[in-house]
Amino acid sequence: VQLQASGGGLVQAGDSLRLSCAASGLTFGRYAVGWFRQAPGKEREFVAALSRSGVSSYSSDSVKGRFAISRDNAKKTWYLQMNSLKPEDTAIYSCAAKSTILTVDAPRVDTDYPYWGQGTQVTVSS
Repeated sequence: VQLQASGGGLVQAGDSLRLSCAASGLTFGRYAVGWFRQAPGKEREFVAALSRSGVSSYSSDSVKGRFAISRDNAKKTWYLQMNSLKPEDTAIYSCAAKSTILTVDAPRVDTDYPYWGQGTQVTVSS
């Protein structure tokens, strides 16, 4: 299983970015995805998660209403659309995947995920 995260960059406050997480080596439709981020000097934190069915999604309070998570089964890619970015969103963003039995399961704890991408840097200037 390989996950390739991309789409990060340097933007100004209020701008948007879309992160992608391309998957290979797995049966895409059986996997839920989680996005996590880690800022310098801080612990990794949950950002958003999406079930294998796409029916259930969760996001942290800090990004709710600004970030949206989605999946494209044909492209085997998950996305994190980030709008109205703030300087406090600056972090390395990583995607993680887990095969789930329940189609609505979307874990929000990083230790629940066995597969991880390499991370992509998002920097938001004020």
